[in-house]
Amino acid sequence: MTQSPHIWNTVYDNDTAPWVIGEPQPAILAAQREGWISGRVLDPGAGAGEHTIALTELGYDVLGVDLSPSAVAYARRNAVAKGVPAARLEVADMLAFADPGTEPLGEFDTIVDSALFHIFGTEPEARATYVRALHRLCAPGGHVIVLALSDTEAGFGPRIGEAIIRDAFTDGWTIEPLAATTYRGRITEVVAEEAARHNLPTEGPIDTAAWIARIRRT
Repeated sequence: MTQSPHIWNTVYDNDTAPWVIGEPQPAILAAQREGWISGRVLDPGAGAGEHTIALTELGYDVLGVDLSPSAVAYARRNAVAKGVPAARLEVADMLAFADPGTEPLGEFDTIVDSALFHIFGTEPEARATYVRALHRLCAPGGHVIVLALSDTEAGFGPRIGEAIIRDAFTDGWTIEPLAATTYRGRITEVVAEEAARHNLPTEGPIDTAAWIARIRRT
């Protein structure tokens, strides 16, 4: 199972991605400070590369991957601009790694999923495929961190309930903390109309309800 990168290429080529905020997500930085991130790190759906760049600068061995070639090109430029040219960013389809016949990227102690898991909120088959890929890439005893938009408030973007996270990570996983947090986005032309429908600001940065979970691979 693979995805088309076209729609993602478009928002990076036009710099209209509402999740590109010029910095890492505050919730991910807080998780790092709390000791949630260790060892070799994978940043799937790396986008603009903010987490790959920040974690590389902090001394982690981290690889960022994204389905979109435009996203990876954007992220590589971003890494150079931020003075972290050593940040490693590659094009890869995470769903492909669920297939045992596909050569894995390696084994990772921590996988930092910032706003990728929730993309599969209405696609149970794709979600199950993605979780199989995570299980294959995560070292036994390692952790997946999931930051996903929450359906506890209305707004733009794919929003999911807590139950979707809990139901996805059952066999082979143990959910440790799963808590409410916030996700920071920005209003761009891609989401401005939807934001207005929900009486949200129509420009600038915005913090919205999210979930954060630390999930151990057993």
